Amino acid sequence: MSKWTPQDIPDLTGKVVVITGANSGIGFDTALEVARKGATTIMACRNPQKAQSALAQIKAQAPSAPVATMQLDLASQRSVHQFAQAFLAEYDRLDILINNAGIMMVPYGTTEDGFERQLGTNHLGHFALTGLLIERILATPGARVVNVSSNAHNWGEMDFDNLMYTNGQSYTPSAAYGRSKLANLLFTYELQRRFESTSADAIATAAHPGISNTNLASHMQDRFIFRLLIPLMGLFMQPAAMGALPTLRAAVDPQAKGGDYFGPGGMREMRGNPVLVTSNNASHNLTDAQKLWAVSEELTGVKMPTT
Repeated sequence: MSKWTPQDIPDLTGKVVVITGANSGIGFDTALEVARKGATTIMACRNPQKAQSALAQIKAQAPSAPVATMQLDLASQRSVHQFAQAFLAEYDRLDILINNAGIMMVPYGTTEDGFERQLGTNHLGHFALTGLLIERILATPGARVVNVSSNAHNWGEMDFDNLMYTNGQSYTPSAAYGRSKLANLLFTYELQRRFESTSADAIATAAHPGISNTNLASHMQDRFIFRLLIPLMGLFMQPAAMGALPTLRAAVDPQAKGGDYFGPGGMREMRGNPVLVTSNNASHNLTDAQKLWAVSEELTGVKMPTT
């Protein structure tokens, strides 16, 4: 097959797409491309001002696109519930849910619900969001849930005895980030298994952007080692628009199947057009996937019927 590009995105008129973290980085470019193809695009963003600015940029490039912003803070279960309630009151279908937003390698801290920040935002926020919207997803023929992971899942480890690095115990920003990205994949594959076991007309897919030039690591830019590495990273980084392509392919490629994982096709999956890639053995650990699901339901209070 020739290289997959935005020209391969089918017409999305009549489809409803929710993208978390759509005001910047790959989330913005994902929103822009699906809006250009006619999708009713919901930009679910934490900061309303930044969301409005991003919306204006999309409208400038796609004036007739049906795009709206809605406030969503994934680090707040209260906010997740408020978003879901508002969405369900407004929209009668959900064709594609793109769980894109995330934070990366931040210092230890907790969300307002007491969760370690990276797992709380990157996984538990999206788990709860998906669960609160699942009935609308299941009622929409051919719907998809897309979870955005990272190559960082390769160094992630699930430790259910200290899942939240209680009081910062054993916490390092990179280990916690890797765990949250591994959780994204464990969740994807378990959700797909549940879709299959109930013959649901929906699939779960995943993607990673390689090394893309976004503001995800902006909080680290004043660190000496980061400044040293910036010139080197520039050799491997691709624009956010390219980093968005694996997500877009996972979301709209008619040939994509449940459980498919897309990433850049270049060297070490760092850059390039999107292709099917494989994730590590830990991401396919059935015991960990089922345990994470049960713990996630317990922590968020969101039970996820998949029938």
